[in-house]
Amino acid sequence: MRSTPTKVPAKFENQDETRTGSMRPIGIDLFAGAGGLSLGFEQAGFDVKAAVEIDPVHCAVHEYNFPETTIIPDSVEKLTGEMIRKLAGLEGKSIDCVFGGAPCQGFSLIGHRALEDPRNKLVGHFVRLVHELDSTCFVFENVKGLTVGKHKAFLDELVQAFDEAGYDCRLKWKVLNAGHFGTPQSRERFILLGAKKGSTLPDYPQPITNIFGRPKFDPTLEYGPSCLEAIGDLPDADDFESLTGCDAVKTSRFTEPSEYAAELRGLANHAWHFGYPREWDPSLLTSSARTEHTEISRRRFRDTLEGKVEPISRFFKLPSNGVSNTLRAGTDGARGAFTSPRPIHYRYPRCITVREMARLHGFPDWFRLHATKWHGARQIGNAVPPPMARAIAEKVIQALGIEQTTPETTLELGPSRLLTLDLSEASAHYGIKPPPSRRDRKSGARKRKQEEIEAEFNALRTAHG
Repeated sequence: MRSTPTKVPAKFENQDETRTGSMRPIGIDLFAGAGGLSLGFEQAGFDVKAAVEIDPVHCAVHEYNFPETTIIPDSVEKLTGEMIRKLAGLEGKSIDCVFGGAPCQGFSLIGHRALEDPRNKLVGHFVRLVHELDSTCFVFENVKGLTVGKHKAFLDELVQAFDEAGYDCRLKWKVLNAGHFGTPQSRERFILLGAKKGSTLPDYPQPITNIFGRPKFDPTLEYGPSCLEAIGDLPDADDFESLTGCDAVKTSRFTEPSEYAAELRGLANHAWHFGYPREWDPSLLTSSARTEHTEISRRRFRDTLEGKVEPISRFFKLPSNGVSNTLRAGTDGARGAFTSPRPIHYRYPRCITVREMARLHGFPDWFRLHATKWHGARQIGNAVPPPMARAIAEKVIQALGIEQTTPETTLELGPSRLLTLDLSEASAHYGIKPPPSRRDRKSGARKRKQEEIEAEFNALRTAHG
């Protein structure tokens, strides 16, 4: 889409004249990934006009799902608020909310201020861009660990930095669990809300569900969905031979959905909330590439009880009458491209598919992830669950005093080739240099066979009684 942050590509010239116009508040997503926050904010009633993301593979998936959003494939370090406004056609327009989760260490070496530590520099750029974009509000999200121990000083400095930039923060900050917002997954995230001094500060959303299979957090609330309710209507990917070579198949094998699954399939009233409906084919089972397990692995998966960890792979087996553990992303290509384990299906002796992960995260079925399991699972593991993002965004809209509106426009999703681009192809698509990656480099270590792993485990178990 662009090769440098200072040049506006022809594709985006005069784009503001062709985009959907409304009185909907304007949002900008920094560190956007595949778009969990973007989707939640759109569903709450925002028009997310720009998404900044350094990984071109994530950019391509974001472009597919959000065809009217300006994708800026660059680091926040190289961008200014003026550049983002120009690229997105937002000169002279009010920015209502900037949101995102900057990767950071959260603390500093002895003798350094945390925000001055190079490992936390992206957080400083988040503060800078909120200020330069003159956004009315901001939402900063990150891992729960930022709120404990030695990270406390970092948060104090972050609040001070926003204060110096002209923003108040809603204190005390909170850690929210996606399971309390109708998601079948226990996933905690630190959330910091803020607004320009003199503007109304957003409140934190209140839980709307208890977590299925756990003691009630609030006796007045109903339980949220279980894993069974989330993925029980999906066909078994192993029944489709074609899914060994692709990630989508046309099928009529979907079964009766739960209320939760019906919404994600677009069958429920108000399934789109205040977001833009997409043109899509509900008969396609997508993001469902099969994983080839050995029979030894499948036997171990069968023998593992629901809600327990399989002792050799350390994979968690989903409880049908409970919720998923936190779905994690693993590491990116620059840090070795290690895959975070996907849970074991409660019914089938295999790891869950990317679509099943997406269901557990609250992504609707029209929302596609990268066709490869590694990229697709990483995109989900990095994302904020859209139901929780929507709950947060609704409180921001409330603070802005803007009425939520239902759009009349239906959007056509992007070309499906965007879902299959590798790092080099995605970089070429955006006219940028590929970022560093060790995804395809060989370590030189011999991969052990399942028989060897199991024999070693049994020997250790015998030795320790």
